[in-house]
Amino acid sequence: MIDRRQLLGSGALALAGLAGACSQPGIRIAGMGAASGADPLVRDLQERTFRYFWDTTDPETGLAPDRWPTPSFASIAAVGFALTAYPIGVTNGWITRDQARTRTLATLRFFATAPQGDGQSDASGYKGFFYHFLGVTKGRRFARAELSTIDTALLLGGVLFAQSWFDADDPAEAEIRTLADQLYAAVDWTWITPRPPFVSMGWHPESGFIPSDWNIYNEGLLLYVLALGSPSHPLPPETWDAWTVRFDAQWSDKWGEAHLHFAPLFIHQYSHCWIDFRGIHDKFMAAKGIDYFENSRRAVRAQRNYAIANPGGWTGYGENIWGLTACDGPGDFKLKLGGREREFFSYSARGPDDRDDGTLAPTAAAASIAFEPELAGRAISTMHARYGRGIYGRYGFLDSFNPTLTRTSEPLKHGKIVPGIGWVDGDHLGIDQGPILLMIENLRSGLVWEVMRRNPHIRRGLQRAGFKGGWL
Repeated sequence: MIDRRQLLGSGALALAGLAGACSQPGIRIAGMGAASGADPLVRDLQERTFRYFWDTTDPETGLAPDRWPTPSFASIAAVGFALTAYPIGVTNGWITRDQARTRTLATLRFFATAPQGDGQSDASGYKGFFYHFLGVTKGRRFARAELSTIDTALLLGGVLFAQSWFDADDPAEAEIRTLADQLYAAVDWTWITPRPPFVSMGWHPESGFIPSDWNIYNEGLLLYVLALGSPSHPLPPETWDAWTVRFDAQWSDKWGEAHLHFAPLFIHQYSHCWIDFRGIHDKFMAAKGIDYFENSRRAVRAQRNYAIANPGGWTGYGENIWGLTACDGPGDFKLKLGGREREFFSYSARGPDDRDDGTLAPTAAAASIAFEPELAGRAISTMHARYGRGIYGRYGFLDSFNPTLTRTSEPLKHGKIVPGIGWVDGDHLGIDQGPILLMIENLRSGLVWEVMRRNPHIRRGLQRAGFKGGWL
């Protein structure tokens, strides 16, 4: 089994050795017109990605599959996105509040009663954290999956969103709020810091703590906000500055404006799905004269610049076809194409100058729509027009495609060759569908950001991290 958490963290391991504030909430960001959020294709994509979560998640347990239609284990991170998806469905009229409440309550009850323990296969989690992957029948640890800190954080993003959105004077909604507090308070952040002050990437009952920490700029923004905001086991406030003081090694202007660089775009998207970083600043970003939202905008533009330059000479790359992130790929092999040896990868974290094999992930561009509405909107439209017959279907875009790979005698790990398009993945991945749905809604209405601004745990975590200004 491929450990996708280790793959997503591979960039962090490689880097371990190493103008102007954005608009305030309620003020339209430059270029953030209503057109992209209201565009019929964007709206269709959003509803299809919502349907992915509504249709594929087990209504009795709330367990969301890691991928579909290939049979798979459940992903706790995908559950976090699913919990956030349900109120989005209500807001858009795709399901009723009662349907969303029932599904959410079933999910929180399942996780609140799931067994916790240090055994190898008889538990769903330990110390309040959950295993990255769970079996779809009983919800116990799948194979030798790790107890994942980042995936627990993404799960909690959905849990706390549900807590603040379900605010009615109703017994079921009151129970949702109580269970959310219970799940969040159970997480012992102080236990999983074997190399203080940093949080370890995870733990195995067989071997103990994973030897890698969240110690550089990455998708860990949400994780550390949650760890600092904990009402029961918080990390000390100085943890944030001890973490961010290391960020300068990643400050780079390659491929565009200076920003905190991390090659795959999911790094710049995940935390922003739930937290509105517009106009609020910690000590590090205040010194740079921007905020983390603007940093992600710059990362998006840098990726587009890289696609336009196309130093690898990959087919299809250009001003409206771009987007590299962690995603499925055709397989792990080398092949001579057009007189040039090419190396391809299966599931991998891709980015500019980093394992780029010509594989594009629609989520990289589509989930950037809240940062760069016009650029992302054109990318969605162009990918749909040029490749849609092979990559767009029941639940929106398939996870990835590669127009360069039009033939191969090598066995494919995923997907198939589609004549006239190239290699196309056969699956949707929950952790790539989720950001598309959430970020389209954040552009369209600001729903997730506005709800999370009300959550006392998120506010506490940001304030303990030293964030100031804006909506805080």
